[in-house]
Amino acid sequence: MKHDVDVVVLGAGISGSCIAKALAEKQWETALIDRRHFPRHKVCGEFLSPEAQSTLHALGLTETVVSLHPTRIERAKLIFEQGREIELPIPGAAWGLSRYMMDEALHASAVQVGAQLHLSTTVTGIEQHGKGYTVRTKQGTDTNLFHARAVITAWGANSRMAKAGQRPDAAASCRQAYIGVKTHYAGLKMEPVIEMYFFQGGYLGLCPVEDGSVNAAALLNRSEFMKTGKSVLSILEAAIQRNRRLAERLATAVPVHDTQAAIAPVYLQRKPSPWDGLPRIGDAAAMIAPLCGDGMSMALRSAALCAPLADGFLRGSISLLEWEQSYTQAIRQEFASPLRWGSLLQWLMSEPAVQQLLPSAARFAPLLANGLFRATRLKPLEPLEFFTEC
Repeated sequence: MKHDVDVVVLGAGISGSCIAKALAEKQWETALIDRRHFPRHKVCGEFLSPEAQSTLHALGLTETVVSLHPTRIERAKLIFEQGREIELPIPGAAWGLSRYMMDEALHASAVQVGAQLHLSTTVTGIEQHGKGYTVRTKQGTDTNLFHARAVITAWGANSRMAKAGQRPDAAASCRQAYIGVKTHYAGLKMEPVIEMYFFQGGYLGLCPVEDGSVNAAALLNRSEFMKTGKSVLSILEAAIQRNRRLAERLATAVPVHDTQAAIAPVYLQRKPSPWDGLPRIGDAAAMIAPLCGDGMSMALRSAALCAPLADGFLRGSISLLEWEQSYTQAIRQEFASPLRWGSLLQWLMSEPAVQQLLPSAARFAPLLANGLFRATRLKPLEPLEFFTEC
């Protein structure tokens, strides 16, 4: 079957759903495609930072997210392997919200304003031609062709299509490879706080989410933890036992059935990669260290920065080259500093000597600890003309 649309968005996660909604609201025929089924659980901290909220407001999604009853989070607590801890206030309340609920709500918002949603649909090829692009897909035994003027990739850092189109990267083999794992727990009482536990080989965060459950998401050294078991729960259990206080915290907690997920390998990008033949948003464009707690915020922000430029291109007011140049500049301006500081923070937290010194340093110089974490955050989104007109 053939579909003639204005734009195809590849990947129906946070960034893909948001940009599909934004463009469909501008009356562009928009197809949102993902190879996986939804709703489903994904590896994610499920923490919406205060910085994410200004972007949600700009995208017209605040009410949608609030209706899901996210848990309010007011503080962050860092607990180290030796048992020492640091507590930091969060400037403005954050939210805990599962991706299972959020992704489905964002899909509904996009469909409500006219976007087409195609799930369990695999992209088998993308061809560029004089009039735009042809995207070939397969859903079961059905083959479809989408003819579009623009294609936006929101397929994450580990997409098969993204990897197939990547240029060989000599530095990739030198970068640290991680594995991400998550589950929800029941029977765990949480204050309005996100708890981060550090140990040899990685860290694990506990974040309360909307239904009284607690999301446990960990980033772990792949070479160390792939040996600890084949299931998500066995890998998590090996990690939990590396921090005594974490093991005590979860001693009576019960994993919630069918909430487990894993992803590997994970490489933390040191530089944003906003364009590679096609515009890239979400994790495909940039991935900050999960301990910074701003991953979903960056996904939302990339969609908000790309949407007005995509609209301008479709209207004929800017060229494809101008779209690429403006978007690349915007991403680098917004993301370069948080990614740089996030990379530093990731390295610091992996050093045992730093873990021993940081709690004492934070007590004597709290502004230093707060300043380091603030440096990893995005700035509040300035009002964009594109969204104020929506």
